[in-house]
Amino acid sequence: QVQLVESGGGLVQPGGSLRLSCAASGFTFSSAAMSWYRQAPGKERELVAVITSGGGSTSYADSVKGRFTISRDNAKNTLFLQMNSLKSEDTAVYYCNAGAYSGSRYYPWGMDYWGKGTHVTASS
Repeated sequence: QVQLVESGGGLVQPGGSLRLSCAASGFTFSSAAMSWYRQAPGKERELVAVITSGGGSTSYADSVKGRFTISRDNAKNTLFLQMNSLKSEDTAVYYCNAGAYSGSRYYPWGMDYWGKGTHVTASS
């Protein structure tokens, strides 16, 4: 079965760093665009970063550009999100998702292609 499992979340001080990981199985990881979303309490889920299937192109939300870096290791079926200079407004549950990237737009795949999320809290 398709599985996406996030890890690496935790509590950090503002200005600190975290590295999130997403382990994928049950589908052809190297053929899928991948993404990170986040959802803070009381807010809608937000697309944070996208990476193409081969890792050649990336895209970021304006709120994280210059601070976050998305990457992938197709040989290990793993997606990463390096988060630097964290702010309190980055506090959220972060989700890994598989989909398609075309025409500067990202199209998430269905229910099976979402992880359960990992919590990130940036607070003093």
